[in-house]
Amino acid sequence: MFIRLASKSLLNRKGSALLTIMAMSVSIFVLLGVEHIRSQSKESFNSTISGADLIVGARTGSLNLLLYSVFRLGSPTNNIDWKTYQYVSANPKVAWSIPISLGDSHKGFRVMGTTTDYFKYFSYGKKRQLTFTHGKPFAKVFDVVLGSQVAKTLGYQLGDKIVLAHGIGKTSFSLHNNSPFEVAGILSATGTPVDQTVHVSLQGIKAVHTDLKKHIETYGRALTSEQLSELHPKTITAFMLGLTSRMATFGVQRDINNYRQDPLTAILPGVALAELWQMVGLLENTLRLISGLILISALLGLSAMMLASIKEREREIHLLRVIGAPAFFLFLLIQLEALLISFMSMLIGTTSLYLCLIMTRDLLATDFGLHIGLNILSYNNILLLLLVVSATVVVSTIPSFTAYKRANQSV
Repeated sequence: MFIRLASKSLLNRKGSALLTIMAMSVSIFVLLGVEHIRSQSKESFNSTISGADLIVGARTGSLNLLLYSVFRLGSPTNNIDWKTYQYVSANPKVAWSIPISLGDSHKGFRVMGTTTDYFKYFSYGKKRQLTFTHGKPFAKVFDVVLGSQVAKTLGYQLGDKIVLAHGIGKTSFSLHNNSPFEVAGILSATGTPVDQTVHVSLQGIKAVHTDLKKHIETYGRALTSEQLSELHPKTITAFMLGLTSRMATFGVQRDINNYRQDPLTAILPGVALAELWQMVGLLENTLRLISGLILISALLGLSAMMLASIKEREREIHLLRVIGAPAFFLFLLIQLEALLISFMSMLIGTTSLYLCLIMTRDLLATDFGLHIGLNILSYNNILLLLLVVSATVVVSTIPSFTAYKRANQSV
């Protein structure tokens, strides 16, 4: 009965109540959205790579190396000599190595040259290995393996032919038309930049940038050992290392950074990620502050609306007192009305956020590489909703106390 009375009271003032619900819904949408995207972005970035102990590139900043080698963002400052890569990989403390060559693209998706060791040793999340939805790793020079998002967005299937483009722009006038690649495999979804990557062999990268006339006739067949030796790369962009022991990490890192034949930078992925979050921490706090201020303004609007309605409800208050309602009953009634508005706002705000995430999920993954989950009721967001409820009780205390005083005066 108490809830029914509060509901009918709000319906009598449905215009102002509806506007207040809309304002609070928007503030809750922003508050939960900022927190959810922030936490999901961190989780997405942190799960991108888990098996590599070191990432090595030309002398540059650790963040720049991490971004272009793992997240396919930005460009390298220089390349690494192939002999340097072979020298570092031959270290007895190195268990495996994955070379990376960047620079080309296909319809806006980055192309990465590597070896079949990439599919064997690269891992993401909690050391989860790459798996294939269709096909297998590249075996020929002109084979290509697509990330799941590339295949889904462009509608490619096994056996389709694709043409790479020079540069990383979505539109390119420098196409390698003489050397089409054939889709040999499609990777399973990982929720990482792997999904937006076109994978080819290092020999394939070299072939499209050399005189192809002597290689075109070999398309569709395995090359001879002599022809393969001609296609060995002279330089690569970066490489990942897995070590035989974690104890050797800092020693190998120091040796690589002090290597005099080629200026190199070796980074620990986890340390570089921590540096990245430290840099964007100010932006995170700013977004949190803005969303918090929006919520505070909506709550103050709620309090103002409830307070303004007290004067209009003097007859209602007097009638309730006449039929025997205690003054404290009026206090609780106003509190309950504010809570009903708050609960309606939370329902609308969370539902709207969920629907927006469903509609923009693919866009965020394709254009920004952000894989945002749909579980918006995380631990942090539940705490935020409880905070909204508590704040509602606090801000509605003023109109509730005003109604309590009016009730005592109407006796």
